[in-house]
Amino acid sequence: MAGVAALGKPQMAVNPPRPRMPPLNALRAFEAAARHESFAKAADELGVTPAAVSHQVKALEAWLGSPLFVRHAQGLHLTEAGRSALPSFSTAFDALGLAVQELRISAPRPQVSIAALPSIAQLWLAPRLPALRSAHPALRPSIHALEEPPDFRREPFDLAIFFTRHAPPGSRAFKLCDDIIFPVCAPALARQLKTPADLASQPLLWDTTWTSDWSLWFEATDVKGPPIETGSEFSLYSMALQAAVDGAGVLMGHEALVSRALAAGLLVAPFPRRVPSGLSLSILAPDRPPAHAVEIVDWLLAQPPLPSSP
Repeated sequence: MAGVAALGKPQMAVNPPRPRMPPLNALRAFEAAARHESFAKAADELGVTPAAVSHQVKALEAWLGSPLFVRHAQGLHLTEAGRSALPSFSTAFDALGLAVQELRISAPRPQVSIAALPSIAQLWLAPRLPALRSAHPALRPSIHALEEPPDFRREPFDLAIFFTRHAPPGSRAFKLCDDIIFPVCAPALARQLKTPADLASQPLLWDTTWTSDWSLWFEATDVKGPPIETGSEFSLYSMALQAAVDGAGVLMGHEALVSRALAAGLLVAPFPRRVPSGLSLSILAPDRPPAHAVEIVDWLLAQPPLPSSP
């Protein structure tokens, strides 16, 4: 009878499988997509494709058994469940990022990861790297060109150099110099320009990052300038600068980026008026930068932000 009774009992595994948490990548994809309300922007932040973000979010929704987004032709909207969960997930990933920072601070590493706007990386930072390496031979700067400052709470960068109005959340800003703008061109072209009104007859060169530069300068000089669309647009400021050196037109110069070309005589400023853009060239650092990053900040702050004219 005891054997028959035993057969009637439900069988239980000695070590039963436990319910699994959803994959970390799915949670990260949801948090980024929810914060941006866009799969495309989340993909840019995470360095994957929008399709990958969508796949991870669908997997999370399948695990949950409930939608987190309402998808429509105009984009995404969070459901009530998604909206209520977002703050907790953002706090959790911020905390995870800070924990990773603590690991980076405690581990002695000679490599310093620096993010910079492409134009700053090419025209301002790169020429200073030989002197930096000579002053700090044990450090190995690693330069990454980004269009937007990184979020130090999420991305493993030690420093960043950008034009900014203020320090982004989770970072400190060390001002190098104000961003001053003024027209520059090749010396031969400058001889044709007597007053700012003469710019109406010249191609204007402009960078897609700073589409308002020319209108800001014309407004400050009280001159009605030609529409910039009559000139040439460049996706990289360094390309626009080279076009100006080659005599292809007049570029709105950012002093920190064109000063070396001015000092070398490759470009000249045909007019004296210089206008502050309202931005500053700044070094950005985490709230608690590692010691090797502090060395670079101190060194850069001690150098003249602009080269001297010959």
